[in-house]
Amino acid sequence: MDDRQKIVSSVIHSIVPIKSLREGGGRMDIAAEVLKGNRLALSRAITAIENERETATDIMKALYPHTGHAYVLGITGPPGAGKSTMTDKIAKEYRRRGKTVGIIAVDPTSPFSGGAILGDRIRMNDLTLDEGVFIRSMGTRGSLGGLSHKTADAVKVMDAFGKDIIFVETVGVGQSEVDIVRAADTTMVVLIPGMGDDIQAIKAGILEIGDVFAINKSDLDGADKLVREINMMLDLDDHMSDWRPPIRKVIANRGEGITELVDTVEEHRAHIEGNGVLAARRTRRTRDEMLDILHAGVRRSIERRIVDTGRLDDYVAQIKAHETDPYTVVGDVMAEMLS
Repeated sequence: MDDRQKIVSSVIHSIVPIKSLREGGGRMDIAAEVLKGNRLALSRAITAIENERETATDIMKALYPHTGHAYVLGITGPPGAGKSTMTDKIAKEYRRRGKTVGIIAVDPTSPFSGGAILGDRIRMNDLTLDEGVFIRSMGTRGSLGGLSHKTADAVKVMDAFGKDIIFVETVGVGQSEVDIVRAADTTMVVLIPGMGDDIQAIKAGILEIGDVFAINKSDLDGADKLVREINMMLDLDDHMSDWRPPIRKVIANRGEGITELVDTVEEHRAHIEGNGVLAARRTRRTRDEMLDILHAGVRRSIERRIVDTGRLDDYVAQIKAHETDPYTVVGDVMAEMLS
């Protein structure tokens, strides 16, 4: 099999459920195969999670005791900042250091959009051929935070599979996309020179989420100006912790500055491991994930009770006729659910 065939095969395995793995009375088979290091099982487990199949909960229950070992690096930034190229280079640096890597590229459209997935794969085709790397594209499925609500579960599956470092590359950055903090141990914000007023539009968000700033395409005019602007923003932050986010200049497509950037990520990791911040972040993440699962369960229960039965249409008709109001209806539905 030549390199081109290997790339196509890898893409297919990440998208299409693999029939060679039993699903039938062996719901636990997929989880067991994931723990054995079966890449096809890993792909199928994530597919089950994304599509909310009945098998997904059993898979997660079986894998959860084997999670908590991987380190999660969030990579975010505006469109065109070169996040995928940056991810590719950083992943290769970690591979040179002997670490296995999982990559979740969050796509704003469908996870089965050929253009989006193949676009990421073209930029990371060398990684696709590396058995120590697993890449998966996921759709946001309408999640306003810029991350699929299933991303956290996909991270856990890769963690249980045995990946040392898991990258979560998001679709963008801004006030509506600070959700990356909930999924990552360290968050890297990738920016480029020449953004102009765009930096003002995102500054409230990046001050909250950035643990490390990477100025990509730093050979372009304006790189030093951008560094000064970010430093000024950091100087005005009244809530600065004992970690001041470093700013590193990088030229990702030439691999320049990548080693130093990874060293900075590792410095941040050592810092938050040493002062208890990492443990606190993971505790908060567990709390948030449990609430997300509860919210999803309540949503499904409501859908079964009032949407699937047609009651929602009756309620809407009554509200439009001013026979009742939405607040009363919601109160009645919640009282019924909790009774």
